[in-house]
Amino acid sequence: MVRTNWNQGWQFTKDSISISEKYSALEQGVWEEVDLPHTWNGTDGQDGGNDYYRGTCFYVKRLKMPEEAGEKEIYLEFEGANSSADVYVNGKAAAHHDGGYSTWRVNITELLKEDNEIAVAVDNAPNDYVYPQMADFTFYGGLYRNVNLLTVNRTRFDLDYFGGPGITATPEIRGSAALVKACAYVTGISGGEKITFSVCDGGATVAEATVDASSPTAELEIPEVHLWNARKDPHLYTLKAVLKGNEGTLDERSIRFGCRSFRIDPERGFILNGEEYPLRGVSRHQDRPKIGNALNKRDHEEDIDLITEMGANTIRLAHYQHDQYFYDLCDEKGLVVWAEIPYISRHMPGGRENTISQMKELITQNYNHPSIVVWGLSNEITMGGEEDSDLIENHRILNDLAHQMDSTRLTTIAVVSMCSIDAAYLQIPDVISYNHYYGWYGGDTSMNGEFFDHFHAKYPNIPIGMSEYGCEALNWHTSNPEQGDYTEEYQAYYHEELIKQLFTRPFIWATHVWNMFDFAADARAEGGEDGMNHKGLVTFDRKYKKDSFYAYKAWLSDEPFVHICGKRYVDRVEDVTKITVYSNQPQVELFVNGESIGSKASDEHFFYFDVPNAGESKIEAKAGECRDESVIRKVDVFNEDYRMKETGDVINWFEIDMPEGYFSINDKLSDIMSTAEGQQFVASFSAGLMSKMKNGDDGDAEVAGFKMSEGMMKMMSGFTVKRLLSMMGMAGGKSITKEEILEINRQLNKIRKS
Repeated sequence: MVRTNWNQGWQFTKDSISISEKYSALEQGVWEEVDLPHTWNGTDGQDGGNDYYRGTCFYVKRLKMPEEAGEKEIYLEFEGANSSADVYVNGKAAAHHDGGYSTWRVNITELLKEDNEIAVAVDNAPNDYVYPQMADFTFYGGLYRNVNLLTVNRTRFDLDYFGGPGITATPEIRGSAALVKACAYVTGISGGEKITFSVCDGGATVAEATVDASSPTAELEIPEVHLWNARKDPHLYTLKAVLKGNEGTLDERSIRFGCRSFRIDPERGFILNGEEYPLRGVSRHQDRPKIGNALNKRDHEEDIDLITEMGANTIRLAHYQHDQYFYDLCDEKGLVVWAEIPYISRHMPGGRENTISQMKELITQNYNHPSIVVWGLSNEITMGGEEDSDLIENHRILNDLAHQMDSTRLTTIAVVSMCSIDAAYLQIPDVISYNHYYGWYGGDTSMNGEFFDHFHAKYPNIPIGMSEYGCEALNWHTSNPEQGDYTEEYQAYYHEELIKQLFTRPFIWATHVWNMFDFAADARAEGGEDGMNHKGLVTFDRKYKKDSFYAYKAWLSDEPFVHICGKRYVDRVEDVTKITVYSNQPQVELFVNGESIGSKASDEHFFYFDVPNAGESKIEAKAGECRDESVIRKVDVFNEDYRMKETGDVINWFEIDMPEGYFSINDKLSDIMSTAEGQQFVASFSAGLMSKMKNGDDGDAEVAGFKMSEGMMKMMSGFTVKRLLSMMGMAGGKSITKEEILEINRQLNKIRKS
């Protein structure tokens, strides 16, 4: 097989055109030349308003008949087209594909002429049968990964089975050796063809076998096997397969694989090659400013380098199939991977077949990656209710399918926080994880550890993990961080607390921070910058590592370092200010203008100092051979550049009356309900809130498809009234005017705190 990159020189239009055999598509509409990867939502999908273009756009390119076409077959290979696509050759339909994140191919041989026009209609419009349709990220349209031209013999390794590589390696550890089952998928054989499988370690062949192509499997033994041992030693082998006939070599393929064993124990967590190996890491969205998901190799490499610098040993690749190059990097770097399909948020009865096809593509295309240990069936799919029989059946089908296709890995789901731990669908996969945001979306940070203790006590035989947790931070700052303030300081505090709770419970099989990087969610209007989710430990442009990044580095990385928090928070009004330092060294000494103010030790890797604040001060932290510096400056008035600037018809902080001893919209619902008069207010307030929402078929209040269950209301008790109102508008409820919010505040101002 010859693979030729076909990214250059496409014509693109958003105009509505028709495809016909009678005339060129380029005779209609206005076209611009683009190179792939490409998306049409690089700007409008990131600026807020939930108004980015979702529809059909067209890509066209000319193709001269390849010289080899008479003897060979010609394929187009699409590594990603979001979310549905139709391919036309000279106006004739050649293929249709649903699913925006996987590789797929189309044989165009029979449609080719001497000069050919290839047209691809790519569609990311809403529908009720292709996932995802409701999720907290932008669904970028486009040919956003490589397109390749493949030239192959008619007798070859298969290209048509769910986009897979045509060969698989299934290693099984047996003592100090490994038995590798090699399997090939072939097409066009006439009889007499042979396949030679070779296992190579570097330049050396360590095992080899030749079989008839009609029975294309072999078992090869690797004596004294070198294990793939995650970040400690991510050793990879190569399986080569050569298909030969009377006329010589017909096709060749090679894949890399690793030999490892693992299991997930409900008490001991993740166990790799017989040793406990707690999985502590992050989730990753792939998009970037202006280019969306249209990444190049350097972008993927930068992401993996930042993740490994932090010390993470696992990645949840959410919420869809990622680029094959990134899975390769995970194999090479030794990161343990959770791979999933975008069966997310809202179950669609018409989408079952799409979940099945996307799962088949995910497993077929990624089977050989040793980094992957679990297949994710769904994410937060019970937003609309957990007792839907069709939803439960869909999960049973997917779970059975995953085990049939791959008996070597486990299945999992990411469960929305409000889902009951007794829900039937939690019993389907091998292991589960929960998405909890206690301390950000309601509740407080202490509720996280309590939840896992409760779950583990009730269901001690179900391995439980934390698949999402996090909070948002922009370049806002304060010395008194509070839940919902979007400051870098609150995010750092939040993650300090979560690290201490999650990392000290060995039964939690994996933890994945949401998210490693800020990412675009065009429907969002939070934190003073619309269109973005700012829960990342690193900014969207990958240029700034937030303080919370270093909190994890202190716990997870072996590379000695020290980091002073709050470098962007220079101007401070207090006479004595708190300076937080993170380090993986046992002791930190802090200097202010060259004078030591003392040393501190911490088993938790977090060091806190009270620092006099007068004039401008140079702060220096020393931990062993490591150094870090920052500057603070005494000011008389708080620097308003550090306070969140909200946009639109919102209430600014200085407009909210907060009489001493009385409630305001800045108080939590739970605090207000601690008084009898407050309970009456909340009952009236809740009734008014429900009237602003769309009602579901069963009478439960619903906002943008999210049912207002008892569990959700309980979690919301941790919200301030102001934040609850702002989030309701973001989620799609009827807007509450500024005047209405101020009236609610006036009512609260009449209720005395106990």
